[in-house]
Amino acid sequence: MDDFIAARSQMALSLGFHIVFACIGMIMPFFMAVSHYKYLKTGNTTYRNITKAWSKGVAIFFATGAVSGTMLSFELGLLWPRFMLHAGPIFGMPFSLEGTAFFIEAIALGFYLYGWDRFNKWFHWITGVIVGVSGLASGILVVAANAWMNSPAGFDYADGRYLNIDPIAAMFNKAWFSQSLHMIIAAVAATGFAVAGVHALMVLRKKNVAFHTKAFRIAAVFACVAALLQPISGDHSAKDVAKRQPAKLAAMEAHFNTQTSAPLILGGLPDEKTGTVKYALEIPGGLSFLAHGNFKAEVTGLNAIQVQNRPPVAITHFAFQMMVGLGMFMCLVAVLYFIAIWKKRSWLQQGWLLKLFVICVPLGYLAVEAGWTVTEVGRQPWIMYGIMRTRDAVTPMPGVAYTFYVFTSIYLSLSLIVVFLLYRQVKMVPFLYDKP
Repeated sequence: MDDFIAARSQMALSLGFHIVFACIGMIMPFFMAVSHYKYLKTGNTTYRNITKAWSKGVAIFFATGAVSGTMLSFELGLLWPRFMLHAGPIFGMPFSLEGTAFFIEAIALGFYLYGWDRFNKWFHWITGVIVGVSGLASGILVVAANAWMNSPAGFDYADGRYLNIDPIAAMFNKAWFSQSLHMIIAAVAATGFAVAGVHALMVLRKKNVAFHTKAFRIAAVFACVAALLQPISGDHSAKDVAKRQPAKLAAMEAHFNTQTSAPLILGGLPDEKTGTVKYALEIPGGLSFLAHGNFKAEVTGLNAIQVQNRPPVAITHFAFQMMVGLGMFMCLVAVLYFIAIWKKRSWLQQGWLLKLFVICVPLGYLAVEAGWTVTEVGRQPWIMYGIMRTRDAVTPMPGVAYTFYVFTSIYLSLSLIVVFLLYRQVKMVPFLYDKP
């Protein structure tokens, strides 16, 4: 395996695993805090038991996320030293602040896990909220650093030198808000559907129904609200990308020719050699409207981008279509769930609705992975958009391919351990917690 490909593959693998742990670590504490609040207000011990069960899940993912995140920080320096040499002083601030947020999260989680019946009950609850807030802050800060790679800011670049560095401007670059918002909502939807789906499966199997029904409802509300908000966030992100990274938008939509009233392409097989898309469904003017809010607006095509600066079209397009398709399916499930709550209460007693949530267990994370593929692959061939190419940033050290295989083994082992621990936790629920 070529060292450049090996380095990119290793980074992609590491990010692909870590992002799942990060999403759960950011969002699960809020589920836990809501359940705990319900217990404090109602005195219903089922909510206390749900809270304790979820807090153990949070601890598991915190530990694995810490391991995978630490490995990522080393990989940045070892695999991309030329990039970090120049970029480190510019976008190092969000990483430093992320480390601070991580330590606050760790301290708060320790208080929360061991504070039952030891602290004032509301102080104890607040420590759980702090776990969620600090985890969310960590996620936003990391995404801000990634957004900087898509929208470099906070410095002047002249004659190959980086001058007048402003870390604050770098952190609050033009892409940070849209990327952070889209990522947070995606994390809520993915984690919400995963958690709700697991509890829905337990309800379908008639296992500790009261416990799992209450847990399902909390997670389902988070998931469904996020699923319905995500298209709005996605529209904002697409318009932002259209302004800053027209090549990425063109690759996402397999839009080869610059034109007015550009059609929105659904599905299809892009052919980069001929600049065509086969078997696609086209909505006239759809892309112009989504990108610029005008059905007749001109949209830049790949033909306006130099060949050496074009992202891989097929991967970017398929990943984007996958993300949108999965997102729309989750929107449909969300709509059905809210109709059931407001108008069709009988649906809540029927198995088909719960089965839809079970189907959604992996879909949110598949959409997240697809979205990050669009973000990263769509930026290529740049590691720092418009300034430094990815190939110029990789380490010249030979043997990177071997570390790729080692890290792959480590991440697979971590995943198996997490699956085992979570499976055991779910199976032990009836024995650890009294049935109401």
